[in-house]
Amino acid sequence: MAGTMNKITADETVTTPYLEINNLTKKFGEFVALDDVSLTVKDGEFVCFLGPSGCGKTTLLRAIAGLDFQTSGQIVQGGKDISHLPPVSRDFGIVFQSYALFPNLTAKQNIAYGLSVRKMGRDKVNQRVQDLLDTVGLSDSGPKYPSALSGGQQQRIALARALANEPNMLLLDEPLSALDAKVRVNLRHEMKELQRKLGITTIMVTHDQEEAMAMADKIVVMNHGVIEQVGTPQEIYGNPATAYVADFIGEMNFLEGVFEDGNQVRMGDCALMVDGQAGGFELGSTVTACIRPEDVMVRGVSEKTENYIDAEVVDVEFLGSFCRAELACRRDGRDIRLTADFSINLMRDMSLGRGERLAIALPKEHLQLFPGSADLDT
Repeated sequence: MAGTMNKITADETVTTPYLEINNLTKKFGEFVALDDVSLTVKDGEFVCFLGPSGCGKTTLLRAIAGLDFQTSGQIVQGGKDISHLPPVSRDFGIVFQSYALFPNLTAKQNIAYGLSVRKMGRDKVNQRVQDLLDTVGLSDSGPKYPSALSGGQQQRIALARALANEPNMLLLDEPLSALDAKVRVNLRHEMKELQRKLGITTIMVTHDQEEAMAMADKIVVMNHGVIEQVGTPQEIYGNPATAYVADFIGEMNFLEGVFEDGNQVRMGDCALMVDGQAGGFELGSTVTACIRPEDVMVRGVSEKTENYIDAEVVDVEFLGSFCRAELACRRDGRDIRLTADFSINLMRDMSLGRGERLAIALPKEHLQLFPGSADLDT
């Protein structure tokens, strides 16, 4: 697991994590859903478990909630070992993808349902419910039944219900995936603002990388029951720890070659210089060089430019604020394919279109190396 350890200076104090997951393993028969997973979450942090279906992210969330006990390992919340406690004895609120509202209860009654086990007077319950309706922006929706609410409104009510008992941790199981795209974007902003306002420790499961990048303080990228990388959205995107993370997060070009002396990667008769930090690779070993489409350089490129490549524009896809171009060049009997993102202004200034020849460069400071073949099992 990358990016989880930081040096502590003399001016810093050591803070105990709010949530500690230690060597968690979960097996379903012979299938290992979680494989020795360890993770810490700070108080008030918004963390996203991100990965494709079957990577273990929902299993990890359910273990934290006590909905599905781990086979082995420990979970500590607020300094208390909750590894074997039932859900009712754990301190969290949860929101599911399916809203899970009672259709025969009004919005107000749905929110108040979670308060029924607390010894609160009716006036206090009503005030708490109204405060929560105000908080989620549905002040006048208390008397409405779920069928009279939109999907986004129902999810706001579900969120209010999860917060009713004032939990110290909020768990979100793909809460936005059932919503329309525009509603999803609006609600993710609202949920993030609410989380910041309340300062509640929040863990969200999602397979949507854009959602994770927009909402999370920290992203946990998972694959086949293990954690591939933990970091801020900027760290995950800009400095992926593995080829899997590089491939899963955003768009990425993968170029397979052989590592040579002088920090070069050779692909046939094409040699790319890579940054000096690429040391540690064995000479003659197969490596994969990666570069983001937006980092492909076009302006001011000539044959004298480092990592120059002569390419042909094979196809152009208009994506609104930019165009995604598919580039091809043939070197030493092999085709090299690249994707590059160009601004609308660049497309206009250079009159780029299908069939055009184009001088590009792959800046070495934007090339990242990973060991082994470019073939990825994602």
